[in-house]
Amino acid sequence: MHAEISYIAAFFVGLFGGVHCVGMCGGIVGALSFGLPEAVRGRPTQFLPYLFGYNGGRLVSYAAAGALMGGVGMLAANMGALHEIRVGMLVLAGLFLVAMGLYLGGWWFGLAKVERVGHVVWRFMEPIGRRFIPVRSPANALALGLVWGWLPCGLVYSTLIWSISSGSPLDGALLMLAFGIGTLPNLLTMGLVAGKLAAWLRLLWVRRSAGALVLGFGIYMLVEAALI
Repeated sequence: MHAEISYIAAFFVGLFGGVHCVGMCGGIVGALSFGLPEAVRGRPTQFLPYLFGYNGGRLVSYAAAGALMGGVGMLAANMGALHEIRVGMLVLAGLFLVAMGLYLGGWWFGLAKVERVGHVVWRFMEPIGRRFIPVRSPANALALGLVWGWLPCGLVYSTLIWSISSGSPLDGALLMLAFGIGTLPNLLTMGLVAGKLAAWLRLLWVRRSAGALVLGFGIYMLVEAALI
């Protein structure tokens, strides 16, 4: 039950963090797409494989990073006092969910500070990404998406920290995959539809409802940790 709730919460974090995704990653997709030949951009059947390549690579990177963090959490639990570490991980996950809920609801933006940590990682990944630009094929787009998944993003890195509490590489990968799937509606529906979706996600009641929902998941985890 705990894992299912985590996946649902991760999906909603990705979905309702959509304004952030469209603003940050949407611009990247737009810039990369503009670099494609006009014949490709003007035909959906030719353009979609590139779009799926960018986002497919991104999701693979999310899942791989989640598996890594889940494995770290599993090793930590096996090396010490299992009960105390499990409680500590649940508390950590609950606190990050609370922080995400406050961020999505527009009540507190402290998660933006997590992006500063990501810039250290991106310093190593960015030169690799440059090798795949300009994009010439869907396979090229997939490779670039694999690098793109490590772009500094407070929501991504916060969800990664949360995945430490998942307990296993598989659960960590699934948690990050659920988050990534939540981001897809915003990044796959670029243009007019994406604009309407972003406008809807900016509505105060929508953001606060989403924030309250994720906040509730966080409080649930903290209560669960207190009762163990």
